[in-house]
Amino acid sequence: MKIETTPIEGQKPGTSGLRKKTRVFMQPSYLENFIQATFAAIGGGAGKTLVIGGDGRFFNKRAIQTILKMAAANGVTKAIVGQGGILSTPAASHLIRLNEADGGFILSASHNPAGIDQDFGIKFNGANGGPATDTLSAKIYDATLSITAYHLADTGDIDLQGVGVVHLDDMEIHIVDPVESYLALMEQLFDFTAIQALFAGGFTMRFDAMHAVTGPYARAILEETLGAAAGTVVNGIPLEDFGGGHPDPNPIWAKPLMDLMMSDHAPDMGAASDGDGDRNMIVGRGIYVTPSDSLAILCANAHLVPAYAGGLAGIARSMPTSAASDRVAKNLGIDAFETPTGWKFFGNLLDAGKVTICGEESAGTGSSHVREKDGLWAVLLWLNILAVRKQSVSEIVTDHWQTYGRDYYSRYDFEGIAPERANTLMTGLGAKIPALAGQVFGALTVAKADAFSYLDPVDGSVSENQGVRIFFESGARAVLRLSGTGTQGATLRIYLEQYSATDIALDTQSALKDVRDAALMICDLEAIIGRSRPDVIT
Repeated sequence: MKIETTPIEGQKPGTSGLRKKTRVFMQPSYLENFIQATFAAIGGGAGKTLVIGGDGRFFNKRAIQTILKMAAANGVTKAIVGQGGILSTPAASHLIRLNEADGGFILSASHNPAGIDQDFGIKFNGANGGPATDTLSAKIYDATLSITAYHLADTGDIDLQGVGVVHLDDMEIHIVDPVESYLALMEQLFDFTAIQALFAGGFTMRFDAMHAVTGPYARAILEETLGAAAGTVVNGIPLEDFGGGHPDPNPIWAKPLMDLMMSDHAPDMGAASDGDGDRNMIVGRGIYVTPSDSLAILCANAHLVPAYAGGLAGIARSMPTSAASDRVAKNLGIDAFETPTGWKFFGNLLDAGKVTICGEESAGTGSSHVREKDGLWAVLLWLNILAVRKQSVSEIVTDHWQTYGRDYYSRYDFEGIAPERANTLMTGLGAKIPALAGQVFGALTVAKADAFSYLDPVDGSVSENQGVRIFFESGARAVLRLSGTGTQGATLRIYLEQYSATDIALDTQSALKDVRDAALMICDLEAIIGRSRPDVIT
């Protein structure tokens, strides 16, 4: 049936789709308008195959029922849905590619908290399995501004608890085990026999699924397939509110895991993933591996794993991520790409065969096997490397620093800033850029500064004003940018980096003191936003 509607403000998708408070999505016609606008942007649903699933957060089930009814009413031929509405983001990307689907709706607000008073999100991934391009996102937004009606099948809800094929009007709905195809892909990439031998030899591990989507995946792969001890996976049942937690795999929100790994009772390795399964945290006994270092170490050792034994085509990192992986690329004689934040930029490089492994400082790592970052993939890559090298996490990290030097790195998040203050800070900082070179701030002298602009080597598109980079003569770097992942206020992120070729055993925050002080002086942080202490330090 056709239901008349009118445009609703605030439906402009960001780099990770549309994210709002859950109650916003629960408003009459809010979800429906956005879904219908997406159908308009992709040329309608007639004859198309779509993948649909999410991270299990509150409103996930209700939203999927609405999307299925709208898909049927818009002429979609086939919908592939995760059992119970569950699909991790990388698993959804794989299903799109495996089934040669026309795209898919992924329901998640990633690492943000869940619940009726927390966050919800939805994004459309294209036929390559990756996030919508800027062009498609613009078309979706334009359609939200002119929508007059949406189409919805007048039918009851579909039972998604069993695996099999059901029909909604003329549309086939294939309800699939959310883990099965993803597990089969991981078996093709990694040496499961070597990892099984690692666990059989007494290797111990703790994986914190944070009551989010990776629980069923981790149990099936780590415990049931690879032989990790029962109980290796904790908080493994996906809950609509993620157990009241914040499913962001970092030392702040995964503190119980960090406390264990820094204790006398630590297992050999700790790991965690986020709400929708695309991020990862790696911890060894007594050592936290920064996402920037993890990317570099995985690239340096990827040749030990079957899927990458032939070498890497190239490496890509987001601009705020440390330059540690650049040093690996130089040593391997392959290209290194620096992109804006957002996995869609990696997608172009992956599709063109220019890179094999990509990563972001925000705990996202992935490869050419899908077009999303992939938390469990990164954990399995670490396990495969550990099984071959027969060293501890700490030994591998230390060896890497001794070989390449160490990029001390930290990110400061200032959350919930009034948008006008955040914009004032960034505008003022941008105006200072031309005069910064040669100026002294505390103990450091600015070598150069710029507003990062990216020319895509594949499609020739230009992305401007992606953050401010400040390089110092000491080899330090500071980056400042506003994040688009929050749902209220603005989040300012300040990234600090100091490279040392020889001093690899310093305290991180002590090593970064000079660049931190200089960055805060340059941006007039306290004067503009009235704060000097970040909400989160990672």
